[in-house]
Amino acid sequence: MKTILVAIDFSKNAEHALEYAILFAEKLDASIYMIWVDNTISDETVLDTIKGELRIEKKEYLDKLTKEYKGRIPGGKFEVILKKGRVYQEVAKTAKQIKADMIFAGTHGTSGYEQHWIGSNAYRIVTQAPCPVFTIRSGYRFEGIIKKILLPLDSTLETKQKLPFVADLALKFGASVYLLEVYNTPISVIRKRIDKFGEEAVICLSERGVDFLLEKIEVKNVAASIIKYANQKDIDLIAIMTDQGTTTANKFLGAYSQQLINNSVIPVVSVRARTH
Repeated sequence: MKTILVAIDFSKNAEHALEYAILFAEKLDASIYMIWVDNTISDETVLDTIKGELRIEKKEYLDKLTKEYKGRIPGGKFEVILKKGRVYQEVAKTAKQIKADMIFAGTHGTSGYEQHWIGSNAYRIVTQAPCPVFTIRSGYRFEGIIKKILLPLDSTLETKQKLPFVADLALKFGASVYLLEVYNTPISVIRKRIDKFGEEAVICLSERGVDFLLEKIEVKNVAASIIKYANQKDIDLIAIMTDQGTTTANKFLGAYSQQLINNSVIPVVSVRARTH
């Protein structure tokens, strides 16, 4: 966890996401790369587009952010990357090129809209990214530490794949993991599968020395119930899986993961499901 990519679009959401990313960089002794993607319709190269007055102003703004925040991560780099093209594609491509361990992006959720590209591209960034993506709203106030991480468990095979990443994160921050078995069906076979995943998660976290709590809830609306639980427990971060592919399970994951990203005030980290 040494390389962090932050999507910047000159909105308040983006700068807030940068602040949040720096919290992780300080804790993980990681480097930060800010990426701005020029998504205007033009055949100009990235270097040419920066010659325009508006683009010069944006470059100056990025330089200002670099000067302002660089000193807060003395153990790592703080660099700017300029790209041109489709936002989510360039963010994903750059993440692969620099071997990013995580991406941070601001989101306005469903309650507001800003004329910037992060809000409209946040979910596409999540689904295209090769690494975990943290999404955070500008209205969320964090206290400089992650104490409680919520890890919901459902009946899909992919649900366990976020365990190693979450366990490592919890150890770095000294956080507790709240394992939440989520039942939304009376079918015993599916409920037993969730129980099995819960048992395996307990073993995994115990072996890694992670502090945890295991609870179970009956729900009708998965996303709404997870958000309600997170608010009741003062959770600092919710960890979910993204949808990759077209299986029934992944469609279900996609539905509730998008609802969580759009509706949760608490930051969400989306871990990409492995396809092999």
